[in-house]
Amino acid sequence: MIIEVLKSKLHRVKVTQAELNYVGSITIDEDLMDAANIIANEKVQIVNNNNGARFETYVIRGERGTGTICLNGATARLAQVGDIVIIMSYGYMEMDEARNYQPILIFPDPDNKLIK
Repeated sequence: MIIEVLKSKLHRVKVTQAELNYVGSITIDEDLMDAANIIANEKVQIVNNNNGARFETYVIRGERGTGTICLNGATARLAQVGDIVIIMSYGYMEMDEARNYQPILIFPDPDNKLIK
């Protein structure tokens, strides 16, 4: 049996931009993407801690080191600049592999920078 499990999570990042007039997606600082093992065009789920919205989109690379978390297109209606969100990616695994898999959990600082 194959199941879907949490692969990685960016926990409590701050929305820095919301661009309604864009095709769609979420732009994420490439440093955060690398740390969480998330790649461009990967499907992610986003939970807005401020209003409870939960939605899915795909990732676009943001400029490295900027802390960018930008909701694009229709998703811009689901958060405001300054809202705190959780970004999660999932993967499919055999049940035995999933039992032992440990997801990558990233807890950036309040400016969306990696804590070293």
